[in-house]
Amino acid sequence: MKKRERYDHQSLHEERRYGLFWYDWLWRIARPVLVCAAALILVAGVLLTAWDKLGERFFYPVDPNDNTPVTFVVESGNSLTTVANNLEEQGLIRNRSVLKYLMDFQGLSQKVQTGQYTLTRSMTLSEIIEQITTGDGNPITRNITIIPGWTVEDIAEYLVGAGVAETEQEVLDACNDAETYGKYYYIDEVLQTEDHDQRIYLLEGYLAPDTYEIYTNASLDSVLNMLVSQVEAVYTSSYHDRAAELGMTMDDIITLASMIEKEAKNEDFARVSAVFHGRLRQNMALGSDVTVKYYTHSDKMALTDAELSIASPYNTYLNQGLPVGPICSPSKAAIQAALYPDETFLSEGYLYFCSTSPEEGTLVFARTLEEHEKNVAIYSPLWEQYDAERGV
Repeated sequence: MKKRERYDHQSLHEERRYGLFWYDWLWRIARPVLVCAAALILVAGVLLTAWDKLGERFFYPVDPNDNTPVTFVVESGNSLTTVANNLEEQGLIRNRSVLKYLMDFQGLSQKVQTGQYTLTRSMTLSEIIEQITTGDGNPITRNITIIPGWTVEDIAEYLVGAGVAETEQEVLDACNDAETYGKYYYIDEVLQTEDHDQRIYLLEGYLAPDTYEIYTNASLDSVLNMLVSQVEAVYTSSYHDRAAELGMTMDDIITLASMIEKEAKNEDFARVSAVFHGRLRQNMALGSDVTVKYYTHSDKMALTDAELSIASPYNTYLNQGLPVGPICSPSKAAIQAALYPDETFLSEGYLYFCSTSPEEGTLVFARTLEEHEKNVAIYSPLWEQYDAERGV
């Protein structure tokens, strides 16, 4: 009998049919899986692309290459909305709304901590959120101290050094801003006087000496408003009543107090006030050197006749009464002395005083011009020596 070949026509046909059956069966099973896998890959690709675009627009750093430190301050009482707005305005985040939604979602909307933070535009949204919610910031307030007797120009120099203003001229200009500071009744009263435009600085005398707590990023306007508003806290209603008894205005008292502040130490304030009040009552020129030094910017103890003769509304040698305005920021003690002069000195008629020791600030008082001239003859060599030693 003839042997059958392994792969004859019939066997090949049968195997082909059998194989196609399995291929078909496998395809029926695998096709949905492959379709789903392909769909998942496609969706994942779309989602990754969308997430990348979304992240680029909202979550990624504003500038991954910018590591420049940016000071960001969260002040006490700042809401999340305020913080988000400030972050966006300073260019530290891409979208303020996304920050708010993300922090709300993470339960961090009430976790923002006050402080001064150093952030960069290369930080991610998550990194910024972590910084401002963990309280990893520096204190946001600091103290500034305005010393009694400082002039506007002294204060301008100090505020520049304290980083409140960039230039002294910026401060000086602000101190003549009638529109901004005329809202205070005592500044408005100054503006109502006929000679207010002769003052060198509108706010001279009205920047109250004290120690103030300010925000580290406080603006010049906010600081000056703080100083000017403090005057109202110092100058109480009882002071107004007392000034009225003396026939003087608040500005008169502030002006007189500024002279007292510059002329004497605290222990002599009331006696110097008595001398000035006595002279005012007798219509005598006040003859105060410190008013001349104010507009001449002189630091000398012994002023020359030429300096004393310079025409100025501040010159109390040439003009009767008080100078046109204050010459410094007086302390509360000086204001009280202006309101309440030493009654004994006043009744005993003391009308003169001069320095006995420029370094110690002690004074000697006299009732008559003759007594005063004797005192000047004794002590003026000390003034000249003091000036010579300082090279003025």
